[in-house]
Amino acid sequence: MGTYTDKLEEVRELIEKLQKESPKQTAAFNQFMMSVEKPGALSSKEKDLINVALSISAQCEWCIALHVKGALTNGASRAEVIDAAMQAVLMHGGPALMYMIPVEKALDEFTGA
Repeated sequence: MGTYTDKLEEVRELIEKLQKESPKQTAAFNQFMMSVEKPGALSSKEKDLINVALSISAQCEWCIALHVKGALTNGASRAEVIDAAMQAVLMHGGPALMYMIPVEKALDEFTGA
């Protein structure tokens, strides 16, 4: 299964591979992603917290790893990440609740808890 740090490495490796295999599409996606993730009406922290919830709803453990790490890096507390994640549970029900497991594991790994 691996750690959430491993998942971040898998994402990095995928992007690197796609940059060689589909450079135009990957560059366009990366440019779009960077423009959307820049602070605007919402801060980077707020955007990562929203993306934690969306990652749960999408049931994407790699996205959870990216956005939990991003939220923490941008100053979010453990409580803020959990609160954001619970919004997905509210909107998505029991299956989203089960994806709190990788959120908790990612938080523990990235905060050393």
